[in-house]
Amino acid sequence: MGFQCGLVGLPNAGKSTIFNAITHLGVEASAYPFCTIDPHFGIVPLEDPRLDFIFENIGSAKKSPTTLEFVDIAGLVKGASRGEGLGNQFLSHIGRVDAIAQVIRCFEDENISHPYETLDPVRDANDVKMELLLKDMELIDRRLSKIRTAAKTGDPASKKMLDTLEPLYDQVSKENEVRSLNLSETQLELVREMNLLTAKPVILIANVDEAHLHDSPCVCSLTEYGTTINAPCLPFCGKAQAEIAELDQADQLEFMTAMGLEETALQKIVRAGYDVLHLITFFTANENEAHAWTIPEGTNVHEAAARVHTDFKEKFIKAEVIKTADLKTYGSMKVLHDHGLIEVHGKDYIVEDGDLILFKVR
Repeated sequence: MGFQCGLVGLPNAGKSTIFNAITHLGVEASAYPFCTIDPHFGIVPLEDPRLDFIFENIGSAKKSPTTLEFVDIAGLVKGASRGEGLGNQFLSHIGRVDAIAQVIRCFEDENISHPYETLDPVRDANDVKMELLLKDMELIDRRLSKIRTAAKTGDPASKKMLDTLEPLYDQVSKENEVRSLNLSETQLELVREMNLLTAKPVILIANVDEAHLHDSPCVCSLTEYGTTINAPCLPFCGKAQAEIAELDQADQLEFMTAMGLEETALQKIVRAGYDVLHLITFFTANENEAHAWTIPEGTNVHEAAARVHTDFKEKFIKAEVIKTADLKTYGSMKVLHDHGLIEVHGKDYIVEDGDLILFKVR
């Protein structure tokens, strides 16, 4: 699994429409609030031309791309942290994902209701941010209450924990998202343990109409807002992308060309998701299977071996590493070998994006 990305936002922002564009699952997308109550899950194979090339070049019997899971979560309303709307249920679903893709309405449509009378994407994005901050404050405060009780007894460990958590609570109460803070290792461990919501990476999806696909003041203002919270902003038309997803591949390319689109919604979100989560892809291949794998940046080849098979880590001897670009240039493994372009590495080698790795094990 590459990562789990939750689609969130205010009601009728277009989350389910975009989910359908990504997953082809055809979930209900209606013009009334809370059309989505229980989350929808869609596991999507990640298209990668490098895997296609490796599959063809090695002559593998089958191809296995890495997969990504998307979650369509019910619309959030102001006051969710206090239980408004689907409040606690909504926030618990966000807690389970690795990254948050916040869908923000940037289109006018009198037939689709809006929580507010006016269109203001920055206000809407900030509403979601504030609800997540309030929930984090609640989680930290709950932990602090227990620690303060123990600290009063003179317990040194509790006193140390108090000194660690109180500055974090102070920052969050000042509306600073956790992921924007310069945290100590101890604080980072607590953040992971408490699964704080504003620690998760965020992608902003500006859902525009076809008329404003390439020129939208809403997208401009949302992009500027995104720079203040360290979140990339992806403008695209969810309605058009959902229509594209229903076509066969040849018609998809023709439709996208006519609309001036270079890539699908899925490709945009995946690329942004890999970036904010600092993920890379490596490959393995033999006559049976060409396989893509997702790992965090900075992973050594010994840990990557465990991703392929637990026995590979235990029985690891060495790794032969081929750069995909070299394989494309020279055309065959034999030529790479003759040119000395197959690198041999031990456990400490840091895997790079696009590496084709042949693991040698006992």
